[in-house]
Amino acid sequence: MASRGTTETSKLKQNLEEQLDRLMQQLQDLEECREELDADEYEETKKETLEQLSEINDSLKKIMSGDMTLVDELSGMQLAIQAAISQAFKTPEVIRMFAKKQPRQLRTKLAEMDRDLMVGKLGRDLYTQQKVEILTALRKLGEKLTQEDETFLSANAGAALSQFEKVSSDLGSGDKVFALANFEVEKAKQ
Repeated sequence: MASRGTTETSKLKQNLEEQLDRLMQQLQDLEECREELDADEYEETKKETLEQLSEINDSLKKIMSGDMTLVDELSGMQLAIQAAISQAFKTPEVIRMFAKKQPRQLRTKLAEMDRDLMVGKLGRDLYTQQKVEILTALRKLGEKLTQEDETFLSANAGAALSQFEKVSSDLGSGDKVFALANFEVEKAKQ
């Protein structure tokens, strides 16, 4: 969605205009075939066509006046979350598990990291960064954190994670955050 919705809005407008043309043609055809239809069928079809025409006309007016666009709402939300996710999470595996709402897998990853730290397979800095990411993801998924985890998070969470928390809270619906995180994961795969 590199166009940030501009192309999509243009396409939506074009589709609405084409639908408007189709409905106008349908009205014309209905008038030409009026003799072949019974009165009830004619009136019902005409009424439905006029209702559709009115709805499309309203939508077109909104788009042309700037009241309805895909650019403002979607791209603003997407940009905010992209920035927050890219700054807050450095580990693609954590982003993927977060986007797919997999708290159990996140907890398993955390246990593996604890083990790797103890045996010297994982450095303290990387451990801290990834543990903070996982704990933040778990919190956002509505999982209960232990007091020890909350303390660790408070002591080690940086500005990027605080910004992620703020942006994702400002958006309201967690589903929006997950959908965009999932979008980022899919985009990274390509």
